[in-house]
Amino acid sequence: MRKKQKSWAKDMAKQRIIRLFELAATEFDTHPERSNRYVNLARRLSMRYRVRMPGELKPMICKHCHSYIVQGKTARTRLQGSHITTTCLNCGKQMRRPY
Repeated sequence: MRKKQKSWAKDMAKQRIIRLFELAATEFDTHPERSNRYVNLARRLSMRYRVRMPGELKPMICKHCHSYIVQGKTARTRLQGSHITTTCLNCGKQMRRPY
């Protein structure tokens, strides 16, 4: 049987995830590898405490190499038919989302 987690632990994890993304955004210009590390930590927190990644932060992570995505710098976005295609410039993989 799975042990039930405290709600305050999940709340703290969510706050830390949001804070790590803020740090990734501020550090990206000077240390892009540090931004990738912050995103990796946020993903691990999300998995460990079984907290969903906030919807506005999900498109900022490459689904393949898990690096921090900044439009125009580490990603290219194109409109194709009925979906938006984002190409990660680190790994070259494409992620598609509907309009």
